Amino acid sequence: MIKIKSYTLLAFSMLTLATKAQEGNSTSFSLQQSIDYAFKNSPNYLNSQNDVLMAKYKRKEVLGMAMPQITASVDMKNFLEIPTSLIPGEIFGAPPGTFIPVKFGTTFQATGTAQASLLVFSADYLIGLKATKEMIGLMNINVARSKSETVSQVSKAYYGVLVNKERIKLLEANMTKLEKLLNDTKAFHQQGFVEQIDVDRLEVAFNNLVTEKQKTDLLISLSENVLKFQMGYVGNEKLTLTDSLVVSEVSENVDASKIDITKRTEYQLLEGQQRLNTINIRRLKFGYMPTLVAYGSMGYAGMRNDLEFLKREHDWFPTALIGATLSLNIFDGFQRHYKIQQAKLEFKKGENSLKNLQLAIELEGATAAINYNNSFASLQTQKRNLGLAENIYNVSQKKYEQGVGSNLEVINAQQSLKEAQANYFNAVYDLLVFKVDYLKATGTLVK
Repeated sequence: MIKIKSYTLLAFSMLTLATKAQEGNSTSFSLQQSIDYAFKNSPNYLNSQNDVLMAKYKRKEVLGMAMPQITASVDMKNFLEIPTSLIPGEIFGAPPGTFIPVKFGTTFQATGTAQASLLVFSADYLIGLKATKEMIGLMNINVARSKSETVSQVSKAYYGVLVNKERIKLLEANMTKLEKLLNDTKAFHQQGFVEQIDVDRLEVAFNNLVTEKQKTDLLISLSENVLKFQMGYVGNEKLTLTDSLVVSEVSENVDASKIDITKRTEYQLLEGQQRLNTINIRRLKFGYMPTLVAYGSMGYAGMRNDLEFLKREHDWFPTALIGATLSLNIFDGFQRHYKIQQAKLEFKKGENSLKNLQLAIELEGATAAINYNNSFASLQTQKRNLGLAENIYNVSQKKYEQGVGSNLEVINAQQSLKEAQANYFNAVYDLLVFKVDYLKATGTLVK
């Protein structure tokens, strides 16, 4: 494990979010408002919440198995041909061994029956009930995982829009400076002080800036669409981001050794799955225990030669019974035994998966810490480079205006400034993204 000395001169404030939200405007969002909006509208996050509700309803469904089960039925028969029964002939004086066909019954028969049963004891039920409780816990962990993913995705998309808008501001400032220089050079050319090639060079540089601005405008539009997608925002309205990007002087290194794997929702989910595997083994072992069900039934039967079953003078004949069924699995060809062996192997696979995930989380955390620290150092370098490039550009521009420098020197300085600005904002974005990745890796992105 790489240990990086952690020291903090100032608290991390890479992104100072100055909230200027206009209340009542649904298209204006701060970062926190964007995250809150995603919690209410992101399909993935909403589905994770629905999974919790489904798990709770599943538990109630299992609880219903232990409640009395009551059913009722009504049966109506119309015998087009009344069934025939054979009666030994010797009863009526016929020769022995002969049978006399006789029809008994009525044309219509109606039966109404109510049945009730109650599960008295079942090991499968008791274990299944515990499994549903564990499943609710797993779904709640999954909500936390989805919440962390939502915060990460929305934050990165929000930062992307802010950084691109800052790029536009600098491009527009550069275009204003270069356009003034181009116009002054054209005026000097008309007076014969400079050559046409000097004008052409500046015009090419200005056109390149215009093209760069057009690309960045499209990039902003794309990044805003990505933000809408992560938020679950439906509509073509242009979003107004009310937070601003402010880079302050900070000095902070993060330590990869501070990662607590138990805070990671992925690890918690696997632990929960292991508990379910343990419950499954117990369920299979308890399957050798008997199941006891009590039941009862009561019904009435009516027999008529017509359909007037509701007349009071006709009789209805009652039937009632109670009973219990005890089921015991005596021998199943060792099927359950081998199911238990499979469940035990599944548990061992889960242990291996936990170990593998632990290694992956440690690697992810170390990588995130290194990436953040490297991006922090890179930002400091790019910030110094940006200051130097701005100074070189200003000096070369003044020299050209005073007639002691060439416009080629100005163009080269402007190109270097543009690259320094691009590198600087790339470093800003990288630091913001790697900070989110580090917080996510340590399980502290969402409090």
